[in-house]
Amino acid sequence: MEHSPGPQNVRARLLLASATMLFVELALIRWTGANIVHLSYFSNFILLGSFLGIGLGFLLPAGRGQWLTRWTPVPLAVLVVLVREFPVQVRQTSGEVIYFTAVKTTGLPQWVTLPVLFGLTALIMMAIGKMTADQFRRLPSLEAYRFDLLGSLTGSVSFALLSWLRAPSVVWGVIAAAALLTLGGRRNTIRYAVPLALMVAILALETAASGISWSPYYKIEVTRPTSGSRDYKISANGVPHQSIAPLKVLRRPDSPYERPYRETPRNSHRRVLVIGAGNGNDVAMALAHGARRVDAVEIDPRLQEIGASLHPARPYDNPRVHVHINDGRAFLERTKTRYDLVVLALPDSLTLVSGASNLRLESYLFTRQAFEAAHRHLAPGGAFAMYNYYRQNWLIDRFGSTLTSVFGHAPCITHYGGKKAAILVAGATSSDQSCTASVWRPSGPVPSAAGDDHPFPYLLHRTIPTLYIGVLGAILLVTLVSVRLTGVRLRRTARYVDMFLLGAAFMLLETKNVIGFALYFGTTWLVNAMVFAGVLLAVLCAVEVRRRLRRVNQLVLRLMLFASLAIAWLVPSHVVLGLPFAPRLAAAIALAFAPIFCANLIFSDRLAAAADPTSAFGANLLGSLFGGTLEYLALLTGYQALLLVVALLYAGACVAMRFTRRGPGDVATQEPLTVQTAPRP
Repeated sequence: MEHSPGPQNVRARLLLASATMLFVELALIRWTGANIVHLSYFSNFILLGSFLGIGLGFLLPAGRGQWLTRWTPVPLAVLVVLVREFPVQVRQTSGEVIYFTAVKTTGLPQWVTLPVLFGLTALIMMAIGKMTADQFRRLPSLEAYRFDLLGSLTGSVSFALLSWLRAPSVVWGVIAAAALLTLGGRRNTIRYAVPLALMVAILALETAASGISWSPYYKIEVTRPTSGSRDYKISANGVPHQSIAPLKVLRRPDSPYERPYRETPRNSHRRVLVIGAGNGNDVAMALAHGARRVDAVEIDPRLQEIGASLHPARPYDNPRVHVHINDGRAFLERTKTRYDLVVLALPDSLTLVSGASNLRLESYLFTRQAFEAAHRHLAPGGAFAMYNYYRQNWLIDRFGSTLTSVFGHAPCITHYGGKKAAILVAGATSSDQSCTASVWRPSGPVPSAAGDDHPFPYLLHRTIPTLYIGVLGAILLVTLVSVRLTGVRLRRTARYVDMFLLGAAFMLLETKNVIGFALYFGTTWLVNAMVFAGVLLAVLCAVEVRRRLRRVNQLVLRLMLFASLAIAWLVPSHVVLGLPFAPRLAAAIALAFAPIFCANLIFSDRLAAAADPTSAFGANLLGSLFGGTLEYLALLTGYQALLLVVALLYAGACVAMRFTRRGPGDVATQEPLTVQTAPRP
């Protein structure tokens, strides 16, 4: 007769399984985005696959799907082999949205790689979700949820710590392999060891490759100069990103680095702000033009380090240069300095802020409010400059029109390297610029300016691109088919439609909070990690409060939830952004986490009353997948309006509870919680 594990062992295994689940999910999002270019901009593709797999793992009956846990590492190894052997770089083909991707297509066709990748992700997370669910159902519901949250927090903090240390992918693989070997147990040691060893070996080869390093945002590859060239080439996530050029090359008359200074001949250029300082080309130019102080703002510490060690002009060694590893918009909002020249130096990122949103790292730099902030920080006679290979004339027109509106006159424009690459220079007044080439004029219909509530400068119109609609529709279809094929009884799960809606609402609410904190404090990885940790802590606090209450007044909880959502919707983001740091932090925390705390008091109460908590939790996870697809509504409405969608989903959940809570086998609302709480050790 098999010995039943004690409560302490079950809790420990649940904690480890949950931590492994979130760690592997974050690692997959980060690693696949670094190797498959398209996923850098569509990282919630992996997130949605993860939610599907975890949800199915929880919905599987206790006696089914044991083969999944026996072969868990196999699909993980297959995914790693597939991605490394058949890397995919996708051409820019959409006229609705711009991707800063590679200029060629490699590997298997996109329509082959992406579905296979989604399926493998779902299968991996389904297996780990099944392991977690097997431990989850051995404990009382809220006790299990508590340890699941503690595990999730552990996994999230662990991956954030590795990002801070800039650990390479092989370290992620070793940690995941060790955790899976522990979860697999002695019976599966050989079965687990072989595919996990293969995975770690492939990641070790990637890590050992010449010129490869990892930053908190990218996999970076530095290519040394070849014969006939003196430029170092820097690729990020497989895309050519920057080049380090000698000062002689940078100062050529046709160089985009030189143009801002030629267009402002009467400017002293004593104080210069470079946003997107990168390897130091623009910093070197500012010093060459006599700048007495250069504030070099760069979000990625590794890119700045590469420039500090390899740039031939050694700009970062100069005492006149002050380096700020920070988000450019956040720096603009905090600094009190006024500058003679502010330069947006090629700040085109190759990744999203998080796996749960469509916000790119630099999106808040190109809104009307960002241009207004730059204008406020110009000294008398100062100027603002931005340049890039913009790829579409309508994007140049959007920026030109926004600058015209903010500065009160049209900027200078110089095209280089073709008509779709341009330098825009706007003086504080029209007399502060000298347009030696031409003044900007629209080339066609001008798209409206991007704003802080709709920070999508690379989206032509307020619409959901057909590419996204097609992929999201396919994901929802695959979800329905998968639920059916895995033998999940829809009738049994249907009684937890309220849990489904709670999951969708929570996912949207979490995404909205990530976006809010990115605006208030920067789109850095650290801000992002702290928000996710804060969300988990808020949820954990709600569970702890709920475990100590014998009775819960549902009406009071719902009033608190909708009141907190209403306040968050009514308070404009610019009001919070205009506060000093300490009150801004306090306001952001209150607006973000009060609804989360109230919502999870309701969720915890419902989970405690569920006859089948594991199935209820699985339905909640599938709801999170649905909420992830609803995030794309922000492309139409902006982010603030998502709070209305959140309120509607929570209202639907509250209505559904009236019909599902007293369904067959579920505990009535008034039952004391002492029936469900875990026994004391």
